[in-house]
Amino acid sequence: MTAVCAGMTISLDGFVADSRGSASRLYPDLAELRGTDYMNEAIDRTGAVVMGRRTFEMGDPDSYVGNYEFQVPIFVVTHHAPAVAPKQDEHLTFTFVTEGVERAIDQARAAAGEQVVQVVGGPNLIQQLLATGLVDELRVDVMPVVLGGGTPLFGKLEDQLLLEKQGVQEIGDRVSLSFRVLRG
Repeated sequence: MTAVCAGMTISLDGFVADSRGSASRLYPDLAELRGTDYMNEAIDRTGAVVMGRRTFEMGDPDSYVGNYEFQVPIFVVTHHAPAVAPKQDEHLTFTFVTEGVERAIDQARAAAGEQVVQVVGGPNLIQQLLATGLVDELRVDVMPVVLGGGTPLFGKLEDQLLLEKQGVQEIGDRVSLSFRVLRG
């Protein structure tokens, strides 16, 4: 079965955004990451992306074609599809899934084939997927900053999460931790 990889960049104290909702202090290296082995490996192994509506709207969706890292089918979990679909091409397509996270993962797995389904932000989506047992791999990138509050990545998990360390990578100031999610 196609693996589902979820992850985000967090502060040392576990937040994905500060108390004002900004994640800018967690991504000072975004330009430097382009073209690195770290990013190329993620891009090469990804066959489909699942993202939440807020993440989808953070950028300009019409600019994704040809510019977004993952030029693959993207499945956006939302309550309502936008009135006007964003630009798409033969590589990057958008499907707006209103039937929940399980349906989005099913569709993404079918589209990804033998490659990985990459879950791209936000914490609420990742928490839902972890709670339903749909994540196979968890990747947490830690930046050397303490935000002191804000939006936690794991703030709403009701059950313990058992993990097996897969790897540790250092990319500049970023430390990337990879874990296999163990099933209870």
